Amino acid sequence: MAESTKQRVMEIRAGLSHALGAAQTALELAQQAAAAADERRRRVLAAATGRQRKLAAARDERIDEIDDWHDTELSALAGAAAAAADRAAPGAAGEPWHSWEATPLPKAAELRVGRLLLPEAPIPHPERTDPWSTAPGTPRETVKEDGPPEVPALVPLLDSGHIVVEGAEIEADALVAGLLLRALGTSAPGAVQIIGYDPEHLGGGLAGFAPLASAGVLTFTGPGELPALLDDLVGHVRRINEKVLAGEYTSLRELHAATKRRPEPWRVAVLLGAPELSRHERSQLDRLLRTGAACGVHLVIRGLAVEPGPGIEFVHAAPGDDARVAGAGDLPVRLDPGPWPELVTATCRQIAETVAAGPAPVALESLLPEPGEEWQQSSASALTAPLGDSPQGSPVTVTLSDYPPHALIAGPSGTGKTNFIYAWLGALAARYSPGELAFYLLDFKEGVSFARFAPGRRDPSWLPHVRLVGVNVNTDREFGLALLRFLSAELRRRADAAKQHEVTNLAELRAEDPEGSWPRIVAVVDEFQVLLAGRDAVAAEAVDLLEDLARRGRSQGIHLVLASQDVSGIEALWGRPALVAQFSLRIALPKARRVLAEQNNAADTLRRYHAVVNADSGAASANRVVRVPSAGDRDQWSALQHRLWRKRPPELGPPRLFDGDAVPRLADSPDFRLLRPSESPAAPMVLLGETIDVTARSARTLLRRAPGRNLAVLGTRVDEACAVLATAGRSLAAQFTPEGARFSVVCLDPDARAAAEALHARIPECGWYDTENVDWLLEDAAAEATAAWPADRPHFILIYAADALPGGKAAGDQLRTVLRQGPERRLHVLGWWRGAGLLRDSLGGQASRTDPIGAWVALDVHGSELAPFYPGTGAPNWYPRPWRALHFDRSVHRGAEVIIPYGTS
Repeated sequence: MAESTKQRVMEIRAGLSHALGAAQTALELAQQAAAAADERRRRVLAAATGRQRKLAAARDERIDEIDDWHDTELSALAGAAAAAADRAAPGAAGEPWHSWEATPLPKAAELRVGRLLLPEAPIPHPERTDPWSTAPGTPRETVKEDGPPEVPALVPLLDSGHIVVEGAEIEADALVAGLLLRALGTSAPGAVQIIGYDPEHLGGGLAGFAPLASAGVLTFTGPGELPALLDDLVGHVRRINEKVLAGEYTSLRELHAATKRRPEPWRVAVLLGAPELSRHERSQLDRLLRTGAACGVHLVIRGLAVEPGPGIEFVHAAPGDDARVAGAGDLPVRLDPGPWPELVTATCRQIAETVAAGPAPVALESLLPEPGEEWQQSSASALTAPLGDSPQGSPVTVTLSDYPPHALIAGPSGTGKTNFIYAWLGALAARYSPGELAFYLLDFKEGVSFARFAPGRRDPSWLPHVRLVGVNVNTDREFGLALLRFLSAELRRRADAAKQHEVTNLAELRAEDPEGSWPRIVAVVDEFQVLLAGRDAVAAEAVDLLEDLARRGRSQGIHLVLASQDVSGIEALWGRPALVAQFSLRIALPKARRVLAEQNNAADTLRRYHAVVNADSGAASANRVVRVPSAGDRDQWSALQHRLWRKRPPELGPPRLFDGDAVPRLADSPDFRLLRPSESPAAPMVLLGETIDVTARSARTLLRRAPGRNLAVLGTRVDEACAVLATAGRSLAAQFTPEGARFSVVCLDPDARAAAEALHARIPECGWYDTENVDWLLEDAAAEATAAWPADRPHFILIYAADALPGGKAAGDQLRTVLRQGPERRLHVLGWWRGAGLLRDSLGGQASRTDPIGAWVALDVHGSELAPFYPGTGAPNWYPRPWRALHFDRSVHRGAEVIIPYGTS
């Protein structure tokens, strides 16, 4: 029992020991499993934490990318909006006040009133100052440097619509002042007219703009005059629709875009409060809101109830960031401070001064056809061209034809007469080819107004239509007479051709003779009264020719344009009613007198660059006011002239240029260049100078074998006398071979020695004589003159100061023998006597005959002294003028002619 119990105990102990070992083993395994689980948990937790960190980093990186993209896009959009605003409001439309100045723009722009506050816009930061302070020196708000560009808040006004201002009074007043100043600054002076209606402050709200009132740019309407103002503005709209737009355009903006001209100013009516409107007033206001903008009538309204509608911009004025502009939606707007008073006053004063001086002219191009479309019109029946725009904006055209045939232009100095002529000629020249139109231009005043139409040293081009240009003709009235004689001859030629073809006018002649050259002729004579001054033969013949040309020239396409800046020029015609009646086209520039009808005072109120064009002899009912372009600018004119010059026909040469102040050169004479040596010309030709004529013709005398074929030069001016003798000697020498003629130069005046020696050097094998040996020449020449037979070759004796001949009576007798008998034996004297009386003494005294001198050239000798050498009982009408001479050849002349000696160079 005890053993079994012991055994039992042993078994139990063994079982417990085994269980304890198993438990320990299980515990160790469990502990190992727990440790492994803890390790796995640690690794999982670590992996989860790492993943969370990675996800957070990726999230943060993506958020940063999104933020950067957002900032970039916001900046780009703000930049695009700012750039668009700069384009929409350039210059004075959007410049800050501290750097603002008036800068007229080519078309209407939107106007800045403040700046938009964009979402998430950067807050102010003291790195950059805000330019929108009221005046220089005022502390300015600062803005963060790296923020997006500032985006202006813009409102449309001119050519767009109307603006209604609501809200705080101080901010609203500043806003209205800024709008008006920007509208004035972006347009040409006078192109914006402001009408102020301020019943509460009686115009005080627009006090800064008061300087505009003196120039008519600003007008005020009294408290009880609102109905009349609205009616007047509606009347403007109606007139512009009917007469300016005329159904061809829908708005002035469209007209300006198509034609590049603006015939009407913008009218901005500022309505600053009003009592309750009547039904009529409300109706007129609604009409203006609907239709005014298209006709340039705009309203800026404060204090009147206005319903929203198309073209009406509402601005709520408020301090800080509480302002709103309807066109910007819900974006807050910070309004700009108003312009400081000094800027407003200075700008308005400058605009008023410019307007008072008159509007700037439009460009010459406004009169011209498009490039490439020149010379498309025919002048067979008339010449028609625009001269500019009427006040309503329509072109004003002028016609020269059978009626009106001729024009009379008047305007005091400085009123643009020359500019008007330039514009008219340019408009005609661009439309008609040189085969259709020819110009003859003559300016009697001391100037070179027409010189630009002829080739010069700086510019070789010329206007292809111009056939003749006369400048500095103030003392050469004979040139004006020569032009009239030329036109009279052309009139006879055309009349003869018309008679031959049995037609009555130019259009019919051109139809019958299409191959003929029958351009219309326009002859412009500026300061024409000079030609008609005096009671002499020149004036008498000029009047007769003018009357004939004015009466008969119309049917043959010859048109006269007479211009004068002095009332005396017009009065020179009034004593000749038959002549005045032919000039039915009258053109009066500002302050012109007597060119229009007696009671027609339209020119008294004209502004600069304007003219009254009247095609009914000045009757007031036919007045048309025209705004004339600026044609005097040399660059603009040169561009047109060069364009037409390049189109000229190759056979068309330059025009004849007559400059009264220029001394002609013998080498340039066409007659001299044609001279060629020959063995023995039958009648050698002596050239003396240039005639005052339409063609560059040389005055000449033929030295035939006939009594009296000698030449005398009379006067004391040494240079001119030497120039005439040099011209005579050179022209004679050019017609002979060295052996074909004998030349002898005699110099008896020391002052003429240099000129005589120069001529002697130019003529081959020429003899030289002076006081030491002239007796040998006279003895030889007298024997030659009394020989039985003529010499085998002609002998020309050129004597400088023939009245100083030494040798007493014997020498005088020999000279008289040579003068009387020499020409029949081919011996001719070309001598200079220093006075008409001295020549008479050389011929034998007061009782002697003057036949031995068949031709003479008088310099500073009065006409009365020339009576013995002039046919009939009278004397030539001649008063000496510098570098002018009077030429007479008894064998060919009925009267003496004025010539210009060729220069000695």
